[in-house]
Amino acid sequence: MTMTDAAQRSLAAGGMTPDVAHCAPSDVLTPADRYQQLFVDVQTQRVFPDSKTFVDCVPTRPPAEILRRYREDVAKPGFDLARFVASHFTLERPPASHYLSDPGQGLVDHIDGLWDVLTRLPEAHPAYSSLLPLPRPYVVPGGRFHELYYWDSYFTMLGLACSNRHDLLRSMADNFSFLIDTYGHVPNGNRTYYLSRSQPPMYGLMVALFESHGVARAIQYLPHLRREYDFWMDGEASLAPGEAYRHVVCMPDGSRLNRYWDERDTPREEGYLEDVNTARQAPNRRAGEVYRDLRAGAASGWDFSSRWLDDVNNLGSIRTTACVPVDLNSFLFASERQIATLSKATGDSDAAQAFATRAQARREAMSRYLWCDDEGAFLDYDWQGGEPRPRLSAALATPLFVGLASREQARRSAQTISDRLVAPGGLRTTQTSGLQQWDPPNGWAPLQWIAIDGLRQYGEHRLASDIAHRWLSTVSALYARENKLVEKYSLHTSDEMCASGGGGGEYPLQDGFGWTNGVVRRLLGDYPEHLAHQVTAQGRAPGRVRR
Repeated sequence: MTMTDAAQRSLAAGGMTPDVAHCAPSDVLTPADRYQQLFVDVQTQRVFPDSKTFVDCVPTRPPAEILRRYREDVAKPGFDLARFVASHFTLERPPASHYLSDPGQGLVDHIDGLWDVLTRLPEAHPAYSSLLPLPRPYVVPGGRFHELYYWDSYFTMLGLACSNRHDLLRSMADNFSFLIDTYGHVPNGNRTYYLSRSQPPMYGLMVALFESHGVARAIQYLPHLRREYDFWMDGEASLAPGEAYRHVVCMPDGSRLNRYWDERDTPREEGYLEDVNTARQAPNRRAGEVYRDLRAGAASGWDFSSRWLDDVNNLGSIRTTACVPVDLNSFLFASERQIATLSKATGDSDAAQAFATRAQARREAMSRYLWCDDEGAFLDYDWQGGEPRPRLSAALATPLFVGLASREQARRSAQTISDRLVAPGGLRTTQTSGLQQWDPPNGWAPLQWIAIDGLRQYGEHRLASDIAHRWLSTVSALYARENKLVEKYSLHTSDEMCASGGGGGEYPLQDGFGWTNGVVRRLLGDYPEHLAHQVTAQGRAPGRVRR
């Protein structure tokens, strides 16, 4: 793997080591591109129950040699595919850990003890796997997720900061800068099969977090912010009203907003058979169109949700690329404002003015197209249909989180959240119960934080505190019973004895879990009076705090 001269210079300027020679050699092709028919056969014949298992497997010899042997052997009588795979690949396993959770620990100590367990070292990368090399240690979510994920990491960083793990914060900063310098964007995760898409652009928010905790000055990341922004806005100048290219949509009045996108229109490699089967549920659509929308749904981080579906009971009706999402455009507004501020600090007044103008134009376009007065909320917009999407979701809090909403919009959004999205155990993702994991009854840590922090910024402290206390009660109740934190939670009840992890989706509930740890650790610091501080796995979880 090589880097451009610009990447070398930029990394050196940021105090980073651009050398990834301490990592094992990486395969530059995705597993589907590398293994071709072998890949298809392994996935379609279900050699592994989880499609992600094979794409994360480690080859025991050079990949080109494995493919050559497969082509030679596959037609021979008695060929056994599972046996061939077992003799040429090993399952990727997390590094050995001697960590044992003390059931007498409270949540703070439990989370603080997990950071090293979830940390991966670049020099431990297996040779020729799908992992993309990184220069520094990094924190993974846990469970089946053995790699760095983009938007997950921001919420993980909230907890790292509270745990005073500035060493890992700085390492994560260097890694994200490295990815932007090397690939021009932050991939969904550091896997070859994630390179064709990104995730919600949280880099600008990360940069602000680094500076606020004294990890690094935000100004040194300005070139990376500019380069990532160019990735999201590529092709904007050539668009006429009603047209779209990659991530950019030109609205009817000529304003530019953004959508989620993936460069490929093939099944996700980590969900290959699932996507093939989903496309079969949409006989009136091109398979490639369905695959692209599934991939874009993964890029959104909400994989998957009724938010993206025309028919909530049919994943094949997904139309992610037809949506102008509230959250994506809010995060890009934050990037524009951050670039304007940092440009001003460098003395580049022209760039500062240009990006301040861009941020204001995005704010106005979002108020014009995404604000729905009847609903009292920001809604995603169907740019192909020319109307708002009829799916209220927790994304409506993101304009508050980044300071984009007006005071009146924030007041009405808070009322809508209170009336329609607050559940016994925290904040609902949408109002539509269904088969997808980003729908009720599930609740997710990042959406709790975005709403809580956004509401506090606009003075809605009572509602913010209520959501925080509900969520902490849910998490602590399950911790008291099972001595762990998980990826997502069921919000259907506040009964401490019935607290449970969430369900649905393409894979079983995962333990760990990076962003849950991060958000809970931050909220425990913000709400020192909450009874979650008193919970251990040996003690009974408290009910929700009365205020």
